[in-house]
Amino acid sequence: MKIYVDFDDCLCETARFFSAFAAELFGKDVPYEEIRYFDLRKSFGLTGAQYDRLMAEGHEPDRLLSYEETPGASETVNGWLDRGYDVSVITGRPYSTYGPSRTWLDRHGLERAKLYCLDKYGRDSFLKDRSFSLELPDFYRMKFDYAVEDSPLAFRFFNHLPDLRVLVFDRPWNRGCEFPGDQYCRCGSWDIIREKVRQGQKDIVF
Repeated sequence: MKIYVDFDDCLCETARFFSAFAAELFGKDVPYEEIRYFDLRKSFGLTGAQYDRLMAEGHEPDRLLSYEETPGASETVNGWLDRGYDVSVITGRPYSTYGPSRTWLDRHGLERAKLYCLDKYGRDSFLKDRSFSLELPDFYRMKFDYAVEDSPLAFRFFNHLPDLRVLVFDRPWNRGCEFPGDQYCRCGSWDIIREKVRQGQKDIVF
């Protein structure tokens, strides 16, 4: 079993942090449940300069390490790893954040999960000299049985895997999106994700 897991807003509560941080920096008081767009610049009504500052400061190592774990994330992923499943955490964060991102995973008991940085969005102008550890051609050669993802903008990266089952972590910014196919399923918690994978095991050819 090969499983893709997104980092931000799947393993940790990144948007909750940015909701409070935007209010602190710029007085943009947009509660988490009112974040309607994955694009935080649009959701918070920021200028380009404000957005760059928000994201640059939000990606400082100490802040990345402070993000709260999404309840049930490490327990579920470790359960998969215990069963011998191949779990890859594939994040849109640039490679300059690899160190603190790896440390966050290790501190939350996910030392065995692999971590890759993939340019999912092409929007990281707030960090200079950005690079990524995983190139798109290499990603497209990877195969997965399941993916856990929250961003509708990332769905296009699954087009080469027609049998992939995508477990969409329910978040305010994806509630209005139309899923590309029947293999997409909305999940409101890691308990539901764990059960979906358990139920589907009998249909997976290992």
